[in-house]
Amino acid sequence: MTLIDGRALAASLRARAAAIAADLGEAGIEPRLAAVVPTGDEATAWYVRSIARAAEQVGIQFEEIAPAGTDPSRVTDALAQLSGRPDVHGIICLTPLPEGLDLPGAGQHILPEKDVDGASPVSLGRLATGLTAFAPATAQAVIELLRNGGTPLDGAEVVVVGRSNVVGKPLALLLLSEHATVTVCHSHTRDLAAVTRRADVLVAAAGQPRLIGRKHVKPGAVVIDVGTNPTDDGGLVGDVDTESVEAVAAVTPVPGGVGPVTTAVLLGNVVAAARGF
Repeated sequence: MTLIDGRALAASLRARAAAIAADLGEAGIEPRLAAVVPTGDEATAWYVRSIARAAEQVGIQFEEIAPAGTDPSRVTDALAQLSGRPDVHGIICLTPLPEGLDLPGAGQHILPEKDVDGASPVSLGRLATGLTAFAPATAQAVIELLRNGGTPLDGAEVVVVGRSNVVGKPLALLLLSEHATVTVCHSHTRDLAAVTRRADVLVAAAGQPRLIGRKHVKPGAVVIDVGTNPTDDGGLVGDVDTESVEAVAAVTPVPGGVGPVTTAVLLGNVVAAARGF
């Protein structure tokens, strides 16, 4: 079993984004990413800091906006104002959000051409119809990992466990565009293991620690673990029990798999937006 190195791919993607950012700088354009952070959640704060560090390394300006209070309109107003600023090329909205506001509702206030993490329903709709759009960075990161590993998707049977708007649904659309045969599983799926054992490629994105074990995989499959579940000792575990799936051809580790590639994809989307989408 091979562990798929997400960190190496992320470094390559960041280098590509840095080269584009440098070209834009010579043309007088400074790529800028703005993050609206309506929460004091520590996990979110850690993620924002990691994005800020990576953006600096690539040559992207980073701006954090923290709306005060719990009124959802403070979040949507901040997103709308950023959408109207010509110096801001990419906008992301972090969660958790105030009560009464969900991510699609917040995403409606981000211009699609600045929606670098695919939060807007317009972005998802464009993705579904084959039009140009930014996909959620995590979903795109899965595609990048599979491409980089040389995993054939044309005609492959791919099973995605999880149907969220930020991973499962957009990932299914991206996989369809690669001509894969896609099955999406969820909490109502009967006999999950019977479905997942058919997969040439299995993507675990359910947010349940070690949900996927030996009985869920077929020998020789490629497994992408999107899960990032905190442990009591401050660590992270994925949705895959990696030690029990030794018969698979390859699996992404947690941490060090999908996570770093997601951040690199996000930065690539920012420079693409600055360049003109």
